[in-house]
Amino acid sequence: MKGLTSSLALVLLWLSPHSPSAAQEAAEGQAAPPAAQKISIPLSDPGRPAVVKVSLVQGGVTVEGYGGKEVVIEAAGPAEREGHSRGKHGKSTQGMRRIPNTDLGLTAEEENNVVRVETKSYARPVDLKILVPVNTSLHLSTVNSGDIKVTGVAGELELANVNGGIVAKDVSGSVVAHTTNGDLKIAFTRLDKTKTMAFSTLNGDVDVTFPADLKANIRLRSDRGEIYSDFELATSARSTPTAKESTHGRKRRIEMDQEMQGTIGGGGPELRFQTFNGDIYLRKGRG
Repeated sequence: MKGLTSSLALVLLWLSPHSPSAAQEAAEGQAAPPAAQKISIPLSDPGRPAVVKVSLVQGGVTVEGYGGKEVVIEAAGPAEREGHSRGKHGKSTQGMRRIPNTDLGLTAEEENNVVRVETKSYARPVDLKILVPVNTSLHLSTVNSGDIKVTGVAGELELANVNGGIVAKDVSGSVVAHTTNGDLKIAFTRLDKTKTMAFSTLNGDVDVTFPADLKANIRLRSDRGEIYSDFELATSARSTPTAKESTHGRKRRIEMDQEMQGTIGGGGPELRFQTFNGDIYLRKGRG
């Protein structure tokens, strides 16, 4: 309860949008860009790994690991667009000055080292930049108007997007990542060798770099693309058929799924890679 109470008080510590520079720009007849909102959340037990959970409707999420012991969250609205001449509903705004709506609705709460972040992203795009202690697990999702980017974090990463890409580099631990329209690009420095992982997209490439000593059971499928690997895959056939049966009224339908299966380094935890329109790349990291 102590951590929750302190975090709720910190929700009010915004960066003030009424800076002298903003006032000066307004006086000159130019609308200032939306001011960022920023809060820092202390953990109940800084000696233990943290968990950060974020779910957006519109916007992107960037997370970076750092040497601190707090979770630092900064929210910003979309950048001003040059040549903007029409409002949201198509009405002409030619010759008018846009006054930024800075209500991003950033809130965060912490309890038992779990930090939950919320914004008004259902109303307008909100981009989040979050600094976390290196040993942090992440549950990140967004739907429109942004990508998910993670750098330098060690933990269990669950990353989901719909209309955007996912990039994670210099990460350790395990990753489950899925997007519908976008590329996946993941680069590991170290793996949790006990975890099953999955990487999938519908329209895009799946590009994953692993440590050179990778040991895993591999399942790969690309319906309309190619598969490339720096690793030697111990497999004798390109595809293994699996039957799926469904019934619609009196009609019975049997569909054969085909995927490549194999092992790397003698086998280990299962790693799944899947795309419909795109290529799959399994890369060997240096060292």
